Amino acid sequence: MKQRLFILSQYLLPHHLLSRLIGCVAECRIGWLKNPLISWFAKQYQVNMSEAQVEDLRAFEHFNAFFTRALKDGVRPLDGTPGAILSPADGAISQLGAIEHGRIFQAKGHSFSAVELLGGDAERAAPFMGGQFATVYLSPKDYHRVHMPLGGTLKEMVYVPGRLFSVNQTTAENVPELFARNERVVCLFDTERGPMAVVLVGAMIVASVETVWAGLVTPPKRELKSTRYDAQAREPIELAKGAEMGRFKLGSTAIVLFGPNQVQWAQELDAGSAVSMGQLLGNAQD
Repeated sequence: MKQRLFILSQYLLPHHLLSRLIGCVAECRIGWLKNPLISWFAKQYQVNMSEAQVEDLRAFEHFNAFFTRALKDGVRPLDGTPGAILSPADGAISQLGAIEHGRIFQAKGHSFSAVELLGGDAERAAPFMGGQFATVYLSPKDYHRVHMPLGGTLKEMVYVPGRLFSVNQTTAENVPELFARNERVVCLFDTERGPMAVVLVGAMIVASVETVWAGLVTPPKRELKSTRYDAQAREPIELAKGAEMGRFKLGSTAIVLFGPNQVQWAQELDAGSAVSMGQLLGNAQD
């Protein structure tokens, strides 16, 4: 009953209004508000501040600065295996595997459309049909910057409007098409293993998503918007393997897609496996 009420409440809540209100609190610089909030959050979720460049909780200008904190050099070493595909973020594997019949497995009998995930354009999604996907869930305690699984050149960014359901396991098991319903930012790259998509999925109380090339992704209207970065007039945006490519202001999910016969996920990883940014997620397929 408790689980059913939790899911029902998500359908009824005003997702965007609630998220924007919390986003305002998260940007507050008033010490008597932001310091207790940060301290409570760090204690409640057992955040490991010894890894952070700034360990003093009171030193952050607001909650979002704490939440998107940088890590000390060397605490997330990049796997050096030749052909390694890296985990884009700290978190846990929600699911990973093959994209079959244009569908991506979500949880417990649910799947969602790869075409819809990437903004509803069949041509955009075509290179990934029959390929591989990996979904990484970032919990509240995790480091919330997202990094490149493989070096690549940015070709297109697509903002896709949607709801802001929670993306925890309970919701994934009970809300159909979850990741293709939530607001998201689709980032498409050319890599040595062909096209790669990194999809930053918004969630309940996620105030915003940022990328390193566009900053805060906040279209003036909540409607689908595509920006091309492969026009000759633009300087190419090239990001190395392991480089930061975006961040969440409050946590969510990153989904990585590759085309067929390009990558093979590490055999030891399965749904629920904990991962750290930079660890081996898979290998280039021979």
